[in-house]
Amino acid sequence: MKNEATLVAIVVVVVEVVVVEVVMVAVVVVVVVVVVVVVIVTVVIVAVVVVVVLVVVVVILVVVVVTVVIVAVV
Repeated sequence: MKNEATLVAIVVVVVEVVVVEVVMVAVVVVVVVVVVVVVIVTVVIVAVVVVVVLVVVVVILVVVVVTVVIVAVV
């Protein structure tokens, strides 16, 4: 009877350790996925901002060039 109780205790401890390890790995995976998603979203936002700024600069340059040409012609 004592041996059975010892075996049950060992099995319970092993199962608990395995469950804790699985949960820890799952938490690490979730954290890594969240960090990767945040980095990707940040890069996309920065890229969009850069594109918008470039478009604004190009529009301003076009307006300036057109204005200079009009003034030069007139």
